[in-house]
Amino acid sequence: MTKASQGRGELTPMESRILRAAVKLFAEKGFDATTVQEVVSHAEVTKGALYHYFDSKDDLLYEIYHSLIGLQTADLDRIIAEGASAKETVRAIMVNLVVTTAARIDETAVFVREMHKLDSERMAAFRADRRRYQRTFRDVIAKAQASGEFSSVVPADTAVLIALGVVNQLPTWYRPDGPKSPEQLGAEIADFVLAALAT
Repeated sequence: MTKASQGRGELTPMESRILRAAVKLFAEKGFDATTVQEVVSHAEVTKGALYHYFDSKDDLLYEIYHSLIGLQTADLDRIIAEGASAKETVRAIMVNLVVTTAARIDETAVFVREMHKLDSERMAAFRADRRRYQRTFRDVIAKAQASGEFSSVVPADTAVLIALGVVNQLPTWYRPDGPKSPEQLGAEIADFVLAALAT
């Protein structure tokens, strides 16, 4: 999709710097009102440097999300590969989701607010990333339901939609200086989800 997301995994320091500038400006002014020149000036890089990594302003918006979902998907695969019980796996997934989303709460808020500006190609890529994560998480729950480790009262699809829905709402209420750490919030949300799946 973007030059930044073509199979290299972690962003370079320059890419991260440009994206931080874009997030700040998109949050303050909105996507449409922010120019590439403003991003370049705020990041203190040249236009050539920006275009080396990103084809357009649209790529910046897409990459704000893609870098986060890429990290979360890699973490999801790692957690599942550890082979823990379904309960421990779901707990680890939920805590990871909350912690990584909270760490990039500004990026998440900007993307949620502005994602409707993505063109059809980038929107399709965003939806594919999201579906892949949801399917993998759902399969963990469905497998545990089939084995009897989890109750089947709540369908796996519904459990995942509820869990991800709560996390997706973090930008509307989470505050870094709030009374609970991301780890604590993640554990509490995991408890909620696991209670619905308890046999």
